[in-house]
Amino acid sequence: MNQGEQVRQAGKVVKQAAKVMKEAEEVREQAAPSLGEILERAEKAYAAYMEAQKEVAKAYRENELEAEKDYKAAEQRARSSRDAIIRNALKSRDDALAKAVQAREETITQAEQAYRGALEQAERTYKAGEHRARNASDERIKQALKTYEETMAEAWKKREETTEQAWGIYTKETK
Repeated sequence: MNQGEQVRQAGKVVKQAAKVMKEAEEVREQAAPSLGEILERAEKAYAAYMEAQKEVAKAYRENELEAEKDYKAAEQRARSSRDAIIRNALKSRDDALAKAVQAREETITQAEQAYRGALEQAERTYKAGEHRARNASDERIKQALKTYEETMAEAWKKREETTEQAWGIYTKETK
């Protein structure tokens, strides 16, 4: 039986007690009954009144217990909700941290690969430059040697021609 019903029932009992007291009053007025009957009716009315008071007190106590029960249930729901929110927040944080660690590792791996690629490219560029520089240097050296040899051959040829001319002149004059 819920609190509202208990309060209504207690109210009915109080009304019944009042009705019984009123009836007792009416009966007394109609036929002046004996003092014993009046006392008996008064005792019944008083007993009904006391019973009604007990019902009202019981209804208030049950109402208090129901309110306390509702409070404890609300408190438990709030605690459970709080704990679930905290668990979800911690899980979200852990997931976000795991993703951040993974992203960092992927970025480091990509950076390392890019570094190795750049290093390899730099090495290839260096070797190609070195090869071109050696080839160009070798070519210039060959050209210089060729020019030197040609110049020396030309100079030797001139020397020989000059020497021949000089001997030709010398031999003609001495003859």
